[in-house]
Amino acid sequence: MASLPLLPDGESHPKLIGIARLAAAGESLREGHNVEYFTLGTRSLLNRVVTRRNLPFTWAINPYRGCEFACKYCYARYTHEFLELRDSVEFERKIFIKQHAAALLRSELKKVKHGEEIAIGTATDPYQPAERRFEVTRAILEELAEHSGLEIGIVTKSNLVTRDAEILRRVGTHNRIFVNVTVTTVDAELARKLEPRAPCPDLRLEAVRQLNLAGVDAGVICAPVLPEITDRPGDLEALVKAASEAGAKYIFANPLFLKPCSAAIFLPFLAEHFPTLVENYKMRYESRAFLPQGYAQRLSLLMTRLREKYGIGSKYARRSQRVHAGHQANQQLNLF
Repeated sequence: MASLPLLPDGESHPKLIGIARLAAAGESLREGHNVEYFTLGTRSLLNRVVTRRNLPFTWAINPYRGCEFACKYCYARYTHEFLELRDSVEFERKIFIKQHAAALLRSELKKVKHGEEIAIGTATDPYQPAERRFEVTRAILEELAEHSGLEIGIVTKSNLVTRDAEILRRVGTHNRIFVNVTVTTVDAELARKLEPRAPCPDLRLEAVRQLNLAGVDAGVICAPVLPEITDRPGDLEALVKAASEAGAKYIFANPLFLKPCSAAIFLPFLAEHFPTLVENYKMRYESRAFLPQGYAQRLSLLMTRLREKYGIGSKYARRSQRVHAGHQANQQLNLF
């Protein structure tokens, strides 16, 4: 059984409750690449998004807690704190596998009303390496294929999603479903630094192509856009051009959102790879997690021009805007 380590003074952790207690009781499944997998008992898979803001989705599903892709900018690292795992690195090294996902979903889908969207992968990637073995996401899709009248969105950085193209097509027969593949840059070397264990950009773009050929609507999320690293107009144009050539139904971009738990990983990364930008980022994010609205507006205008130039997004403009708003919301809410 998994157990939490001793505190530095040798004393045991205080009594755990709720999700932290369930996590501590999880069974260790496998170790490799400095990653540990644990089972996680859960009472609910389909989580209602509770907020006063007008969001495009009502329900969220995350098949896993933690994410192996180890993206240096990841905003969701703080969610491991709910498990009493407070070292930001543990988010990418301790991955929790939600048990009995399909059965839970089967009983919970009756809560979903007509027009309420379900978002899969709002905080952790549903097609991270753990999915190859544990197939929690696949089981969820198999269950969704038995239902009708649902609206479903998936966010992933992994080309593993093409494994489930046939299931996704079946889900789409009686439901609306679209897959958003995140690509932050077409520069493979830069992507490897930013997202060490995620598939390289060309594999993700090929996944977009294969999904659309299989009859599954797929587009590209360029998020986050990193100031002075991935936001040069020429770099963004190269990505939009590549997305167009891959047959993406839409593409949109969203600026970096930097929470303190993310900065604890991201700023040392900058010091190692982009030392001249450290002070720039400290100044930009010192008192806030968001960039000024003007930056987002300039980025949006640039992306609009690029979409028009390469013929992306007109047919799916409304859907793209809904997904864009949802992705922004993902960065501000705990959607587990």
